[in-house]
Order: sequence, then structure tokens, then C-alpha cells
Amino acid sequence: MAILNDTKARLVAKGYTQKDGIDYEETFSPVSKKDSLRIIMALVAHYDLELHQMDVKTAFLNGNLDEEVFMDQPEGFMVEGKEHMVCKLKRSIYGLKQASRQCYLKFNDTITSFGFKENIVDRCIYLKISGSKFIVLVLYVDDILLATIDFGLLCQTKEFLSKNFEMKDMGEASYVIKIEIFRDRAHGLLGLSQKAYINKVLEKFKMDKCSSSVVPIQKGDKFNLMQCPKNELERNQMETIPYASIVGSLLYAQTCTRPDISFAVGMLGRYQSNPGMDHWKAAKKVSRYLQGTKDYMLTYKRSDHLEVIGYSYSDFFGCVDTRKSTFGYLFLLAEGAISWKSANSLLSLHPLWKLNL
Repeated sequence: MAILNDTKARLVAKGYTQKDGIDYEETFSPVSKKDSLRIIMALVAHYDLELHQMDVKTAFLNGNLDEEVFMDQPEGFMVEGKEHMVCKLKRSIYGLKQASRQCYLKFNDTITSFGFKENIVDRCIYLKISGSKFIVLVLYVDDILLATIDFGLLCQTKEFLSKNFEMKDMGEASYVIKIEIFRDRAHGLLGLSQKAYINKVLEKFKMDKCSSSVVPIQKGDKFNLMQCPKNELERNQMETIPYASIVGSLLYAQTCTRPDISFAVGMLGRYQSNPGMDHWKAAKKVSRYLQGTKDYMLTYKRSDHLEVIGYSYSDFFGCVDTRKSTFGYLFLLAEGAISWKSANSLLSLHPLWKLNL
């Protein structure tokens, strides 16, 4: 029998009742790019940096509000004799449309006051240089990664963060945004794996016991709009199939650690608005490929020469629906993939044109 060890409660505002221009203005809040994360992981492996993780507890409660926001007193906690009155929020709380943005702004102001500089390309990557020492901070909502060669600077940063926010020190980083981090510092190796995430995806779609596939997509496989439902019966059949959900799950794995399914997932994404049974079978094939390769991980290792190596390729109007070319690229650092993409070109090409690559 399960034993309840801890209970939690959270007051959440009814953000859906907020009015634009009155209760909030901007809501955008940046998060670190996956490319940035992988670049830093490659540098951690190459330079044998310390890599630690911290978590901001109840992060959205840290933001200051720029607007006057009022809310009803929560049921069961009304002040006796003042039931007709409302609460004026002094700070942001969960549920507010601007909560994430205000949390980011508060963190940004705080960390830059400690000498960190915001990266001009990725606003959630910060760098602090102290003499010959440096420390890099990666922010992903409430998850923080710290990479440095100096343990003293690491401790100073942790102490500063703990004084300004309620923090949880996770020690050496091992799991962040559904990515497992493995290190073999003696051999200069760092690996990023999503085996646990893939297992959950397979279980969610009842494919955890499925046989594996050796490839995510077969050479010569073609998908087009002619494979989409053509009548009401076919459309009704597809309504019960979670196509968009499985493509979204595959997309997250592809975005984080699996460039090998980038082309296949990109093809599947083109038909999300009206998928057919052939598209569904193709999505399951990609899932079966992950079943057989879930132990794969992105690996970075220390080398004699740290350099970026890039590859690119494009077909010639390969999409039969739009006559657009499909292009792709892959960049490596520390002998591991840091950036990749497979997508349709923005331009449609006439079949009589010739393309020299």
C-alpha cells in the first residue's frame, strides 16, 4: 500500500480572465536553445569543466508585477467579515499570463548584478569572467546549469543564487529537461541520452513491447497529400488515432538528442492537419526504430583540436506536393552533434531548372 509522505497545495490565478492591456502587457519569456545547451556540453567534455545543477523552487512566485492585478479571495481562506473584498497581488503567482516573463526579468536583473553578462544570441546563457576564471550559466525556466573550471567560483555563484532565491542544489548535473547526462571524466567523455523519455513515449502509445526497426524511414518511401483521408469514413477512422501527439513526442526527442530521426519526423510533421493511415504507420515505424536504438546517446569527447565541422545537403524539388526541395545540415563540435535541421526550402523550384550543388 502506498504511503503519502508529502502533500502540496498551490494557489493558482485564473489567468484566462485577464484582459490584454489592462491586467498584462507582454507575456513572452525566453528559454535557452537546445543548440546552446549542446555547445556547452561539448565544451564541458573538451575542457573537463565542473557541471552542476540547481533548481529554483516555486520560480514563478519571484517575479514583480508591473500592473495592478486583483483576484478573488481563495475559497476556504476568506477573511471573516471581509468576504466581499478582493486581494491585490504584490508579486506574480502561478496562473498569471505574465508570470513566466516576470520571473525571467527578476532572475535576469539579479544575475547580471553579480557580474554575469547575457549572451547576445541566446538570452538565457550567461557568462561571468573573473580574472583567468570563468563560469557559464544556462537558464531553462527553473532549471539552472553551471559550468566552470574553478570550483571556488562555482561555490560563490551557488551561494549568491541561494541568497536571492529559494534554491535546491542538485550537485553534479545528471538529468535536465528530460535529458540524462553521463560523464566519464577520466576519458574526457560526456553523453546525452533520452532513454527514459523514449521508454515513456513508447509506453504512452502502447508500443513498449513492439519489435524494433533498423531504420526510421525506408529509402524510397514517399509521402504525399494523396495519402490523406479522401472521405468521411477515412477521416472518422483517423480521429481516434493520436497522430499529432505521437509526432509531437517524436519531435521533442529529435530536437534534443536524436538527429538521426530528423528527416523522418520532418516528413511526418507536414501532414499533421490531415494525416492518413500511411502517415500513421510511418510514425509507428519511427517509434519502433527508437525502441531498438533507445540506448543511443549524443557523445562529446576531449580531442587535440577543438573545431566545428559542418555538413549540408539538399535534394532537387523532392516534395511531390509543393515541388520544394528538402535540405538538411549537421554541425559537430568535440566530435558530437551540436546543431541539425531537416526542412523544406522556402522556394518552389520548376522541374526544368537545374541545380548544381
